Amino acid sequence: MHASSRFQGRSAGLGLALLSAFAFGGSGVAAKPLIEAGLDPLHVVWLRVAGAAVVMLPVAWRHRYLVRERPALLAGFGLFAVAGVQAFYFASISRIPVGVALLVEYLAPALVLGWVRFVQRRPVTRAAAVGVVLAVGGLACVVEVWAGLSFDLLGLLLALGAACCQVGYFVLSDHGGQDGRSGEGEGEQAEPPHPVGVIAYGLITGAAVLTVVSRPWGMDWALLGGSARMNGTDVPAWLLLGWIVLLATVLAYVTGVVSVRMLSPQVAGVVACLEAVIATGLAWVLLGEHLSAPQLIGGFVVLSGAFIAQSTAPKPPSGPVAAGAGTGAVAGPVEGELSHGRAPH
Repeated sequence: MHASSRFQGRSAGLGLALLSAFAFGGSGVAAKPLIEAGLDPLHVVWLRVAGAAVVMLPVAWRHRYLVRERPALLAGFGLFAVAGVQAFYFASISRIPVGVALLVEYLAPALVLGWVRFVQRRPVTRAAAVGVVLAVGGLACVVEVWAGLSFDLLGLLLALGAACCQVGYFVLSDHGGQDGRSGEGEGEQAEPPHPVGVIAYGLITGAAVLTVVSRPWGMDWALLGGSARMNGTDVPAWLLLGWIVLLATVLAYVTGVVSVRMLSPQVAGVVACLEAVIATGLAWVLLGEHLSAPQLIGGFVVLSGAFIAQSTAPKPPSGPVAAGAGTGAVAGPVEGELSHGRAPH
């Protein structure tokens, strides 16, 4: 009976992890038509984050103690994993294909390991180094460097900026896990903050930052009452926005967090790697963004390298260490649940 219950729980966890990967993978596909219809990428990001923040307000109220206990983590999640990653990602997909932008973000494990090795001066395993080399080599195939960098250079740099924002959040999470959360004189670690609560406040923080940066009062709101073209088909703009807010943000985060709790950060991270595959496939079918055979092979190599780097990243003596990918993994009780591949897209 116990074994059957564990099997059912694991199956449910895998199902939720897959649902989360599908939900996250669809964000760029739904956002790009809105951008092409005339909305500024920053305005689309603001609509997504602000809408999700409103939906998550009851959760934020329930976990309001986090504002007092973990302000640095909330600020880091809001600035880097929400505002930074999404702003750079949506700006990049306005210039380059969705699949390419997301695969560039999968350089995050390589960048994290670079931070560990050269800034923190901690040893990195040979397997992790191989994963980095694979990820970089695969990226060279994705952008087809032999063709003289045929992709928009600014678009690639924006996608790289999204990866760097993930690293910034992971590094902050690493320090956040080592900031003396033990009980006075007892050496007992305090209970970690609830990941859904951190997500809720991260969205609220991100929305506040993006309000200042994007200035939504200058947005052409009338565009939301019209339609956007998705591979030659007119789709209501409000429907795409609802997809981005409810499915690609709220549902994606909640199912992702629950799946990690039912499985493990490692298993959920493997499933999260499917996000890039899903995003590329959806962009192919719904947006007509076809990738060449070398690019598809390169994408597989990038994901393989990201997985190797993620699974072999060294762990610190205490607290979480970032080891994630385009949707990013963090080994630790809280941050692992927050962002095992989950810097939001």
